[in-house]
Amino acid sequence: MLDKVKETLRITWDSDDAYLASIIARGEQYLKDLTGTEPDFAQEGLAQNLLLDYCRYEYNQATEYFEDNYHKEILRLQLSEALRGKDHAR
Repeated sequence: MLDKVKETLRITWDSDDAYLASIIARGEQYLKDLTGTEPDFAQEGLAQNLLLDYCRYEYNQATEYFEDNYHKEILRLQLSEALRGKDHAR
């Protein structure tokens, strides 16, 4: 995931890797808390895209705008995770 975040942010240097790793961890936990589930961030799709966008917002110190700007996508992730959980329960 670190390489994808660096690509998204257009970061070519390695000196920020530890900081970026902490941003990724916070973003994963934030999205897990929002959905109440364990989204698969390694798989390309909505969860990964939201994580990359969250990392971009946090890197640019603008997380206060993330939920407002991505509320539709967050709702879609919540719904898809709920449906995925329902399918696994069968």
